[in-house]
Amino acid sequence: MPAPVLAWVLAASLWSSSPTEIEFAPLSFARATVSGRITDAGTGEALTGARVFISGQTTSVLSGDGGEYSFILPGDGWDGREVEMRTELAGYESLARTVRLSGPTTRVDLAMTPGADMTLMHEMRIAPSGQPAPPPPSGQPAVREAVGVDAARRVSGAGFAPVSADAGPVRPPRPPFNTESYAHIEEADFLGVEDNPLSTFAIDVDRASYANMRRFIDRGMRPPIDAIRIEELVNYFTYDYPSPRGAHPLSITTEVGTAPWQPAHRLLRIGIQGRNIAGGHLPASNLVFLIDVSGSMQPPAKLPLLKSSLRLLVAQMRPADRVAIVVYAGQAGLALPPTSGENRSEILFAIDRLEAGGSTAGGAGLRLAYEVARENFNGEGNNRVILASDGDFNVGPSSDAEMIRLIEKERESGVFLSVLGFGTGNLQDSKMEQLANHGNGSYAYIDGEREAAKVLVSEFAGTLFTIAKDVKVQVEFNPREVQAYRLIGYENRALRAEDFADDRKDAGELGAGHTVTALYEIVPSGIDGPDLADTPPLRYRDRADVTGRAASGELGFVQLRYKRPDDSKSVLVQQAFLDRGGDGSGDMRFAASVAGFGMLLRESAYAGDYALGDVLELARGSLGDDEEGYRREFVRLVRDTRAQGLLER
Repeated sequence: MPAPVLAWVLAASLWSSSPTEIEFAPLSFARATVSGRITDAGTGEALTGARVFISGQTTSVLSGDGGEYSFILPGDGWDGREVEMRTELAGYESLARTVRLSGPTTRVDLAMTPGADMTLMHEMRIAPSGQPAPPPPSGQPAVREAVGVDAARRVSGAGFAPVSADAGPVRPPRPPFNTESYAHIEEADFLGVEDNPLSTFAIDVDRASYANMRRFIDRGMRPPIDAIRIEELVNYFTYDYPSPRGAHPLSITTEVGTAPWQPAHRLLRIGIQGRNIAGGHLPASNLVFLIDVSGSMQPPAKLPLLKSSLRLLVAQMRPADRVAIVVYAGQAGLALPPTSGENRSEILFAIDRLEAGGSTAGGAGLRLAYEVARENFNGEGNNRVILASDGDFNVGPSSDAEMIRLIEKERESGVFLSVLGFGTGNLQDSKMEQLANHGNGSYAYIDGEREAAKVLVSEFAGTLFTIAKDVKVQVEFNPREVQAYRLIGYENRALRAEDFADDRKDAGELGAGHTVTALYEIVPSGIDGPDLADTPPLRYRDRADVTGRAASGELGFVQLRYKRPDDSKSVLVQQAFLDRGGDGSGDMRFAASVAGFGMLLRESAYAGDYALGDVLELARGSLGDDEEGYRREFVRLVRDTRAQGLLER
């Protein structure tokens, strides 16, 4: 049985069948769940942001962007009891209902009616700016003078017009619920080798962009262009790189093949393989889960999924490992003091009791989490805060800049930060990636329990155990063999050439067993190349003056710098690479298909006539063993994208 599959089976068995868990199994059912969907009674439209209350409970929940809600009632004795439910949403009549609970889960769908007792906003409907409102239907009285256009404009601006007093209630417009945030990415252009012989970047082991892209496609939606980070799509998959030998904890592999979207160009693949550490030899962990329990975390794909994900991680813990739980919502608190992994049922009970409600104070939570981590610091082990949230840090006492300074300070003490993103509608992707980058950790997006098992079970060591930090790559291209190049992806990881040897410059981290892949599109010398920006002649260097090594046939030279987790001075690794011809290995072709798909999603200017059908053909022909099925799933996503018409080609 493959190791990742075995790890998943082991995690499942630990959760479901170990003697300790059987003894405490009733904890999982010592509660009741009320869930359902909230809709408009007239149109059937899903209502987002409706607040649900249940009598006797101090918290409430909000419906998600599909109208779904889930309310957890802690404790036992709920079966057969009656509870009073109340639902509220601006512009709708409050809805109250008595419900009899049955079993561990009761489904209650609620249909809300637009409010009859409207305020001034409710008595207006939107008309195009500068145009009069439509006349009232035949037989209805004229527009009521008490609410004139001027009054309407004073409240909400031009473009609103009054309606008839008897025209029936009009629901006020609700602000868009989707407030997801993505950092703008500017695609890298081709650079001429004569003027730009060096390309330098920090490695990226994040995979969040791929899982987030999958979430959009599975819902029949095209992902936002800036949600696509091509390097994260490529690095979602593992490749057959050789294990490191000797003193270095990593190995470097290079390969050159055909760029499928521009067959006259070549594609350079640089692969980095981190040393695997067997589970029994992993250092002990001092983990602090920093869990967002604010109101935005109430939908099923957020806190409920987060809790089931953490159960998988807890199943991996050993007696030497310690875990604490800090929660934040309005204010931060310690939900579980540092507890040995031997007391798994106690940890699971604390996770089970987590509930959502309130606003978000992320800064206060971070301070408390780091304080707990420092108090239990393990000088020989792994010390890490794991932030799990939708990224909605919008109320806390600290600004984003203050949080980043705190994270940078704490990483110097040896406490790193990893980030797990959940949910839809207000995912703050750019902020979460930034926090993980500054915290010497990784950022993953969890869109389901299968992804949670991938991140927290089969890739557990790579996610949490750093074997090399501040890993930087610099490639020097041979001007006799290469006229131009462009790095595919890594736009927000680019470094200046002088940053490579500067050990003060922060860069990416490599976890145990992690692989990192980078792709360069190369324009060989002697063919028509892309248009490059003209640069003035150089006064102090003759472009034709190159060393004898340029005639060696080498395409270029790869250099890598890294620091061991406890060191401040970097170590240098070097390797030249050649073009041996051909299209490349199966791994090379599959990585190219993923990069090509990312280019299409990003509407890349360099995709040429490449189309989804080309991606499918290349990916299907390079699946390899694919024991876990992730490559076949990629083929399915490309096929679904084409079938749903999400892209024009």
